[in-house]
Amino acid sequence: MEDLRRSGILLHPTSLPGAYGIGSFNQDAYHWVDFLAETRQSLWQVLPLGPTGYGDSPYQSFSSFAGNPYLISLEELVHLGLLDQQALDASPAFPRDRVDFGALYTWKLPLLRHVADEFSARASAKLRGEFDAFCAGNADWLEDFTLFMALKDAHNGAAWNQWEMPLRSRQPDAIDAARTTHAAAIFNHKLNQWLFYRQWLALKAYANAQDVQIVGDIPIFVAMDSSDAWTNPSEFFLDDEFQPTVVAGVPPDYFSATGQLWGNPLYRWDVMQQNRYRWWIRRIRAALRLYDRVRIDHFRGFAGYWEVPASEETAVKGQWVKGPGAQLFEVIRAELGDDLPIIAEDLGEITPDVIELRDRFNLPGMKILQFAFSTDASDKFLPHNFTRNFIVYSGTHDNDTSWGWYRTTATEHERDFFRRYFRTDGHDAAWTLVEGALRSVANTAIAPLQDLLNLGGEARMNLPGRASGNWSWRFAPEQITGHLAERLREATLTFGRDPQIFAGKDREAGGQSGQDQKGAGAV
Repeated sequence: MEDLRRSGILLHPTSLPGAYGIGSFNQDAYHWVDFLAETRQSLWQVLPLGPTGYGDSPYQSFSSFAGNPYLISLEELVHLGLLDQQALDASPAFPRDRVDFGALYTWKLPLLRHVADEFSARASAKLRGEFDAFCAGNADWLEDFTLFMALKDAHNGAAWNQWEMPLRSRQPDAIDAARTTHAAAIFNHKLNQWLFYRQWLALKAYANAQDVQIVGDIPIFVAMDSSDAWTNPSEFFLDDEFQPTVVAGVPPDYFSATGQLWGNPLYRWDVMQQNRYRWWIRRIRAALRLYDRVRIDHFRGFAGYWEVPASEETAVKGQWVKGPGAQLFEVIRAELGDDLPIIAEDLGEITPDVIELRDRFNLPGMKILQFAFSTDASDKFLPHNFTRNFIVYSGTHDNDTSWGWYRTTATEHERDFFRRYFRTDGHDAAWTLVEGALRSVANTAIAPLQDLLNLGGEARMNLPGRASGNWSWRFAPEQITGHLAERLREATLTFGRDPQIFAGKDREAGGQSGQDQKGAGAV
């Protein structure tokens, strides 16, 4: 990636404000992009945008290619004549500060099914043509995914490896019969995907026009209950009943005596090698359609990963297994070009082979400032130990907010070292970390919006290991103040993180308005 100083904000679209229970690709999303441009941010980082299932985690998606229908703007559907305003006027009283996924499931998804039922009668010829073109152009994943979702609906949400064997094993006669039986549900899911892609690509185009790039996220592993596993069983370690034989996790460490048992099926890298990692090439191509850059979560798994027998209840009795290493990335580079827009999430237990793999392909790694104060001046997360090819964060979606970290999570040693390092009394700890990231030599600095808003642990996005209550935080429009915008803009310019300064462009000229751009993305 280019060697320019940049900065940006981490905010998942579900956290955007809006009237109907969850952030979506509506006018509030365009206002958010305007705020990024106004404050000279050139990056908007999001979490995975795929459809979520049990637990609502974006890291356990039903597909690596599909989008989350919860993010579809209902206001845009009214604008297109596909939905009546009265349906929105009758919406439940959703909370403003969090997502109630249960209420959304029982209100928004049926509303989208209603849109699908009436689409043929209400859509213009232009829209019907767009939809048909989308289905034809994305058939390589869309046909399997929409059948997968229709069958999940028909099985009351049961995982695919619990279905009857003819469907589990994708027997041609059973698949053909299912496509006929569940044609209406399949159409509904296809329409949701078209609407998602149409709206997201329009929003992305608007951001790009204002010199804001989108940083996306690819989890290294896929969910067991996913269209990916169902349609590619030979590329995973599954038995004759299509149950996983080994699963992913991380070994015991300082934070957990039993490790973390993620449960994702593990790849048959030997099989993938034989077809030149075809599925991975498709996956990254699809991601680079949605994003300008992609962060690969748990990058260390390409060098070596923790394999646990599927029968185990903890991750203790696992073993390290060698990953595909440089061979995979040589193929990716041959297919996508030398300058890979990939960020390596290189956190956790990192061995020399992980660093070697990252550096061989010139991939930027990650630095987290909240991690920097547990030891001494030699800590690799302290800014004076950085080199340029890194992305530095005040914190991430998996950490406490920076104010919550300072007030609650950090040890007294960490608080003391933090105050001495930054020569502060700690009264504005979140901004101190944000500014520390902006000042650093790292090419890219990113802060979660919660840190810019100086919010405590109540605004935390995810607490790993917590069964519920994650992924639900939202902000309100009034929290974005003129003071915040000026403070962030000034710091961004002071520390040279607006790349347009060096490109000689005037960002204040802006692009088209959000209303003009909205809904205009080509799919």
